[in-house]
Amino acid sequence: MNPKKRLDIFVRLAIATPEPTTELHYNSTFELLIAVVLSAQATDKGVNKATAKLFPIANTPSEILKLGETGLKEYIKTIGLFNSKAAHIITLCKQLLDTFNGQVPQTREELEMLAGVGRKTANVILNTAFGQPTIAVDTHIFRVANRTGIATGKNVLEVERKLDKSVPKKHKKDAHHLLILHGRYTCIARKPRCLTCVIQDLCDEKTKNI
Repeated sequence: MNPKKRLDIFVRLAIATPEPTTELHYNSTFELLIAVVLSAQATDKGVNKATAKLFPIANTPSEILKLGETGLKEYIKTIGLFNSKAAHIITLCKQLLDTFNGQVPQTREELEMLAGVGRKTANVILNTAFGQPTIAVDTHIFRVANRTGIATGKNVLEVERKLDKSVPKKHKKDAHHLLILHGRYTCIARKPRCLTCVIQDLCDEKTKNI
């Protein structure tokens, strides 16, 4: 795909969604971190339902540690993999207090030191909380990037690196959420809504659902 077409795609996506942001509910960087850790292999809707009960009770590292792993599980047991996520979050909270004075770190290296935080989660935090132009490639972005031809790759890291190089600078900061939302509501997995897609004529997908 040439740079002109790629720019046109992001211009249209930005017009369609002028204020793209995460659909996870949070009121602090720490709450966002916990929500993102919980969102692995889970829906944002399911995470929001759990954190709506958890955060009014415990929304700091020390408060979650007071709940303990067993207490935390009671709030997140409706979320997939809640046992391992609870263990990770308890360890993560200890790490934040012991190493980072209770604050969420602002570098990828430090974020990836935290339990339950991999490259994708770190990218989400860097982008959403700290405004850095990182792109966390989840299943939606991987599908959209490959299907449209914006950035093709066999794995998420390859797609991330291509997006990092090719997304127009003006749209770099919002690209993460623009692509996720497009994949979640328009370029869906089984039956993409090509008839209502704002970039349908720019997309490289040959077997469009029209």
